[in-house]
Amino acid sequence: MTSLYHTPVLFEESLEALDIQPNKVIVDVTYGGGGHSKEILNRLGDQGTLVAFDQDDDALENVIEDERLVFVNANFRFLINFMKFHDLMGADGLLADLGVSSHQFDEGSRGFSIREEGKLDMRMNQEGELTAEYIVNSYREEQLFKMFNAYADLKNVKKVVFTLSRERKKKRITTTAQLVELLTAIAPPKKQNQFLAQVFQAIRIEVNDEMGALKDMLIQSEKVLKKGGRLVVISYHSIEDRLVKNFIRSGNFEGELNKDVFGKVLKPFAAVNKKPLVPTDEEIERNPRARSAKLRIAVKE
Repeated sequence: MTSLYHTPVLFEESLEALDIQPNKVIVDVTYGGGGHSKEILNRLGDQGTLVAFDQDDDALENVIEDERLVFVNANFRFLINFMKFHDLMGADGLLADLGVSSHQFDEGSRGFSIREEGKLDMRMNQEGELTAEYIVNSYREEQLFKMFNAYADLKNVKKVVFTLSRERKKKRITTTAQLVELLTAIAPPKKQNQFLAQVFQAIRIEVNDEMGALKDMLIQSEKVLKKGGRLVVISYHSIEDRLVKNFIRSGNFEGELNKDVFGKVLKPFAAVNKKPLVPTDEEIERNPRARSAKLRIAVKE
């Protein structure tokens, strides 16, 4: 399955994990180019329903005309609000393909890519107030330290923060090209792209409060899904995957097991796969952006 907007990763694996039956209710909280949603609709019957979320206005151009589709142009952290509004609580499956779409990376003006020049924006919701430009130029040094330590696996956070603090005093940093240029000077020579990608990742996560939204969605999924409903999540970096793994394992994000008086672990989901599914070498060769993907599957108990 391919799309000009986005090439879905672990496509067949994630759809099989949803265990789609003809007349059920499925939720796709990351619609994007509609790749997953199109095939979900193909597998649903005439009485089936697909609820799709996407906060990015660009996704509106990809909305499939199908009376079985309920499209919600909003962040998936508002999952339960819209499911209640449309009277669709008790869904049978929920799919989340996290991260940034190929379209968002390739559209230079959005500011997500280290290779494409554009404004320092990085907003997935283009109506959002916080931008990458504001963070880079206005965050206090302690805020920058906290952000990079939380969202990027960098060994030289101090140098990154010092460089940003020094350079923004000389001239406001407004484009991705400016940011790449000043960071390249302090990047490890043999890991330059990885270093730049991690810095951009941390800023993007902060702009969009991605970890906060993910936590909100996972907590709400317990109420949205019916007993036996499937939770299917594709993550692309260790921070996301750790949250998903801990939530499925323990019902919280710290991974701490809570037990009742009889010693039974209290948690809303049971893991289907103890270890995450990962792309094959063939898929990674076709789509290099798939290399870090991990698929976790759970069933509502």
